[in-house]
Amino acid sequence: MTPEWYVIVLLCCVAAAAGWVDAVSGGGGLLQLPALLLVAPTERPALALGTNKLSSIMGTTAAAVTYGRLALPRLWTAVPMALSAFGGAAVGARLAVNLPPEVFGPLILAALVLVWIFVALRPQLGLVAREVSAARRWTTAIVGGVVIGLYDGLLGPGTGAFLVILLVAATGFTFLQASATAKIVNIGTNLAALLIFGWAGAVAWGLGIMMGACNVLGAVVGARTAIARGSGFVRGVLLIVVAALIVALAWQTLGD
Repeated sequence: MTPEWYVIVLLCCVAAAAGWVDAVSGGGGLLQLPALLLVAPTERPALALGTNKLSSIMGTTAAAVTYGRLALPRLWTAVPMALSAFGGAAVGARLAVNLPPEVFGPLILAALVLVWIFVALRPQLGLVAREVSAARRWTTAIVGGVVIGLYDGLLGPGTGAFLVILLVAATGFTFLQASATAKIVNIGTNLAALLIFGWAGAVAWGLGIMMGACNVLGAVVGARTAIARGSGFVRGVLLIVVAALIVALAWQTLGD
């Protein structure tokens, strides 16, 4: 993948915006991956997926560090979830190398619609932390980590949003706590997928690093914005991102 210089500039701008969105609510892949798919060779969509993971892991790590300075991530949930998600993402990425990801479009679209309705109809959800049992948090971390990791390795866009919603609904976190925790989990999924794509030669390293630097900038600004504005702001951005993802997937599915 060797795009012209102006295409690289455009991709870097998209990566910066994606880093901001991903740091606040998750879902930055909604911007970054379609942009990469436009310039990737049509016979190797895995190249776009792999390059997206390289850029994303750089921004996600920067966001995790920014959130971590205020001790917002819940490590007792984040660490086991990241480990289980690592395994799921490795399997998903291995499938993505040879499997057309379009076959999962309708299922993901239905899940996103249900998630959006669930969050929209519960305006108080995630604004104040709730107490849940340790067993429930561990179960959510392990099972949810594997399932979401599998999806992230296979496709990717919306993973952060799925993580935030799962953590809010099942573990009682606020949206801000969930977003901070999700970044650590995302590091695990992105790393596993990147290793698989890298081994398969499906990463444009130079382009990915340039995009990753811009993604880092957007991620730091996004994390600071979320910290300053609070859980209500994160919830609002999340609803917008999920709605946009629904529209994009619906357009793609109907077009196919």
